[in-house]
Amino acid sequence: MATHLEESLQRDMDRIRTKVTEMAGLAEGALAASLRALVEGKRQMAYAIILRDQRIDALEQEIDRLCLEFLVRQQPVAKQLRFAYVTIKINQEIERIGDYAESVARQILKVAGMKLSLPQDQYRQIAGLTIPMFHDAVRAYLVEDAELARRTLRVEEQVDELRNVLNAELVQLRQENKIPLEALTPLMTIARRFERASDQAKNICEETLYMLTGEYQKHAAGDTWRVLFVDEHNACRSQMAQAIAESLGQSRFLFTSAGLDPKPVAPALVSFLKDKGMDITNATSRSVESVPNLEAYQVVVALTPEAKRAFPSKSKPVCLDWSVPDPLLVTGTPTEVKQAFEETYQNLRAQINDLVEGILADTID
Repeated sequence: MATHLEESLQRDMDRIRTKVTEMAGLAEGALAASLRALVEGKRQMAYAIILRDQRIDALEQEIDRLCLEFLVRQQPVAKQLRFAYVTIKINQEIERIGDYAESVARQILKVAGMKLSLPQDQYRQIAGLTIPMFHDAVRAYLVEDAELARRTLRVEEQVDELRNVLNAELVQLRQENKIPLEALTPLMTIARRFERASDQAKNICEETLYMLTGEYQKHAAGDTWRVLFVDEHNACRSQMAQAIAESLGQSRFLFTSAGLDPKPVAPALVSFLKDKGMDITNATSRSVESVPNLEAYQVVVALTPEAKRAFPSKSKPVCLDWSVPDPLLVTGTPTEVKQAFEETYQNLRAQINDLVEGILADTID
């Protein structure tokens, strides 16, 4: 027979789980509704999602309060203590997913009324992975199913792949004038928000495994350094910087480029880099928001003063301002244009070499 203390402990835990279930249901419903609002073009539904986020925020505060009361009143140990700690963390993840659904709704309002050739099947596919993943992640926590958590967290990689495919199609549609320029960033942001929701679902799985096993699942940053080059359009300078950096062959680095307002990669850059032995024929431009796991980048390099707007406000990367000239703006003879490209190339190569050597020197044991 359970003791009074055990019954009290279980009652408090059940109360917390009930609130988590309610909050997760609202967030999951908001994600599903955001997909419907997108494919059906329903502004009313988008507004309802935005308003629903207030209920999710209120539940987040209530769950935090219940967890703190549980810690003070029950003074739990071992697994029960991990339950309280993990619930506070999962509570934050669910609230973020609610924020992502709200963000999708706001992006829908931006493109409402535009004539769009929307890749609906791809949006359905990415949502069709993300929403069940989130549902299963929360269920694994609620029923304490470690195997379900392990199976579920592996779905996140599939979502990343789908998001990349969707972004490439959106850029192609823009190049074919099937969607207006002002719709490109909102539509890519929607894909990014669904992908980020899968990241949070993965976090829920990892926290659940910690609660059940006592083993912390999250991987440390490890030996990989992530460097992001940003300019206005990701058409020239940032693409050049990425190509130069990748040509160094540093296996401990992951280099990426992005733009505030993506435009097609400049043919002049493709030709110039080909002469340098760097083939970027298949490169596509991307927005900053479409960069996978942006929060994990340790270094963000702004190549124009305007690009400093891309510096993350929540994470703490090293933010560098290089502000190199744009050779696309140079007019004159072919020789003068080529010289402008060469000067930018040498400028970037010198700074990238110094940056990489500095990082490697700092990490030598």
